[in-house]
Amino acid sequence: MPHPEKLFETRWLALYRSGRWDYVCRPQADVCVGILAITPESEIVLVEQYRIPVRRRVIEIPAGLVGDEVEYLGESLAETARRELLEETGYRAEVVTELLRTPTSAGMTSEFIHLFHATGLSREHAGGGTGGEDITVHQVPLAGLREWLVQREAEGLVIDFKILAALWMAGL
Repeated sequence: MPHPEKLFETRWLALYRSGRWDYVCRPQADVCVGILAITPESEIVLVEQYRIPVRRRVIEIPAGLVGDEVEYLGESLAETARRELLEETGYRAEVVTELLRTPTSAGMTSEFIHLFHATGLSREHAGGGTGGEDITVHQVPLAGLREWLVQREAEGLVIDFKILAALWMAGL
């Protein structure tokens, strides 16, 4: 495999070519975490936010990049998962267990995601993210999740596949 050639780079993304294949990398972080958070009431905690690349609001599990902020360099994957869950949703987890490590889109990016299962949740604040994030938090009963997601999709929102992958890996 030829050494990749950097075609273009910004602060957040770099475009590379290896042979005939172009792909993107994040200069500061090539790993992210996703968190399947289940409340003691058997509700899944989901987030909704506008995603510029798809130009729509997306329903997702809470997630975040690993190592993209100087103050969190050296933080473990589990610590990042706990922090992102708290920042985005306001929930603190007693237990965080890794479910899966997988590429986010193997044909387009070098990024890997580590999916975690968070339990023993307690609510500390309303969530919503940090800085410029505009995150809406949803607590959805697991028993009615399929119908809830179908309704959100009918309303024009996009449903991220990582919800389903995390539920399947957790055996839910």
